[in-house]
Order: sequence, then C-alpha cells, then structure tokens
Amino acid sequence: MALDWLPKDEKLKDHHLWGDELFSTEPPGVIYELKPVVDPKGNPVEKLFSAWVILNNPAQYNSYTTGMVKGVIAGFHRASMDRNVVAVVFTAVGSKAFCTGGNTKEYAEYYTGKPEEYGAYMDLFNGMVDAILACKKPVICRVNGMRVAGGQEIGMASDLTVSADTAPFGQAGPRHGSAPDGGSTDFLPWYLSIEDAMWNCVSCELWSAYKMKRLGLISKVVPVIKEDGEFIRNPAVITDKYVEGGEIVYGEFLTGETSKKARALLKTATIDFELLDKAVNDIIWTFTNLMPGCLIKSIDGIRLKKKFFWDQCKLANRHWLAQNMMTEAYMGFHAFNTRKLTGKDVIDFIKYRQLLAEGHPINEELMEAVLAKPEGKK
Repeated sequence: MALDWLPKDEKLKDHHLWGDELFSTEPPGVIYELKPVVDPKGNPVEKLFSAWVILNNPAQYNSYTTGMVKGVIAGFHRASMDRNVVAVVFTAVGSKAFCTGGNTKEYAEYYTGKPEEYGAYMDLFNGMVDAILACKKPVICRVNGMRVAGGQEIGMASDLTVSADTAPFGQAGPRHGSAPDGGSTDFLPWYLSIEDAMWNCVSCELWSAYKMKRLGLISKVVPVIKEDGEFIRNPAVITDKYVEGGEIVYGEFLTGETSKKARALLKTATIDFELLDKAVNDIIWTFTNLMPGCLIKSIDGIRLKKKFFWDQCKLANRHWLAQNMMTEAYMGFHAFNTRKLTGKDVIDFIKYRQLLAEGHPINEELMEAVLAKPEGKK
C-alpha cells in the first residue's frame, strides 16, 4: 500500500530506541524475528506480522544473562513501536525450557557479594518486566519447556500463556537463596487462590501445565510428544482421573515406578510444536480481527490490576534483593553453581538454622559450615 496520503518527501517517524545491537543469534542472547500473520488456512497476510522475542541460551535452560535482559527490553520496545506488528510471542529456543530465571553462574561468579552491582542489575530486570507490561501489542507467552523462577515471573507478566504439556511451572527462590520478588509475589495472587499462591510461591514444588491450567494460571495446554505420527499427552502427568479419595488429582505428576518409566520416555521422545504453534497462531488471528485501539485499551485495563502491586513493590524489592546478595543469596547461588563438584545444589538447611538459633553471625565461618564440600573432601 503506497503512502500516497503523505505530503511529498515526508516519511513516517522512527520511534525505535535501539537497532540490532542488543539481539544475537549466538547464545547467550535474544533473537528478534518477525513472522507473517497467517489466516486459519495457513495463508500469510501481507504486511502484518507477529514479533517473536526468543530467549537463546538453551545450554543453560534459557536462563537470562545481563545482556539477555537488555535484549528482551529492546525486543518488546521494538515490537511496541512497529506499526506492522499485531502481537508479540515471547518464547525460547529448544524444547527443554522456556526460562529458568536469572543465570545462576553469572549470579554466583559476579553478583554475589556486590549489592550495588546487583541493584543495578535489578533495575534492568525491573525494566524487563515493565517492558512486557507496557508493550502496546498483546503478549503471548509460548511455553516450550519448563517455566521456573524468574522465567515464571516474566511469563506471568505476559497477557496470555499457551504451553506445551511437557512444561513444569514453579518457583525456586526460597530453596536457592532468594525470594520470588521479581513478580511472583505480586502476580500469583491474581491468578491463583491465595493459599495456592502461597504454597506455589514458597514450596518450590513444580506443578504441571495441566495443573496450572486447571487452577487458572495459564490459557491453554497442548500435547507436543509425537509417537507413531500421533500426538500423545505427557505420560508423566495424570490426565484421565479427576477425583481420588476425595481429592482432585487431574494434572498431578505421577509418582513411583510409573513416574520413572514416564520420565525415561520423555528423555527420548520426539517433540513436535505443531499444535503449540497452531494455538499461538489462532490467538494472533483473533487479535488481528479486532480493533487495534480497542484491543490494547482492553488489555491495558486488565494489566493495570497486575501492575498495581508490581509498581507498589518493585523498588523496595529491588533494594532487598540487592542486600540479600551478601547473605542467603550468596550461599544459595554458590551452592547451586558448584553442584557438579559437590553433588548438592542447596546448603545444609538444618545446620544453617541451628547456627542461627545459636546467634551465630552470617560470616565466612557460617558459610563454610553450611556449604557442601567437593565430593571426596570433608
């Protein structure tokens, strides 16, 4: 379509803040890609696109580095300012993980013990969540694998979630030295009952995509395992029972030997995202056939509720998370980062509580006592 209505020699204004310098096809990085909007028959629509913001760090379960956080901010801003973009798809490379949160190696090796540095990092992190919540296009979180910790938080900042049924969801903060104050403590009570939100937030349990759909956290779950040319549901999750002993078990993970067999199958299963991508395209097509101004106003009206507590708490949380890098985060992230040497990814919680009960200061002596030693050493 020619811009014949524009005065001669006049061009549309460029509202972008960044070029391509914050995107990278080499991991760890963020890929920004435009894909044509397709109609229900799969035909591309001319000059209309979805913008895909893709986390690209599969070797580390798509955990985000400092540079990747900048890339996400840039991606959402670019999509927001692109007149041809209908919606944003927030996803990741591979089939193992959407995102497991901040890069623990970077946390342990650079940020622990440096509260001012981590505070600056948290300013970037808060900017990433703000960029998602402020995007002037609808945001679909396409969950291709586990969505845990900070990954759960940036996923909940999105407007809708469509998930592979192989993806577990949950938090990790209290187990590994932090609190899920990057959005989970603000967002979970909007999605779940207050007690489900409480338990999910602090227990560090992983819940299945089917359970999260049943409880209202996500919009849609689709099978992605293909066997003999047919899609099958995740065999590690109960999907054919609703009540057992008076309790709902639909969506719970299997246990015991049955679980071991199912998880072994998952390791060698063929993953096909055909149905996941169809579900995403169906949502984008719905958005395409709505008034864009009315659509984003409606979305922002819902987002305001999510933003309310986020905006109230993000600054105080930023300060606490920074100072926590001197104490429990220091221990927790180092324990996780050295797990291959020690065989343990957490501190000795019992010893830590016992020392605190004795009034022991949190110092090098205490940390030495509660952190696991390399295997073979005492």
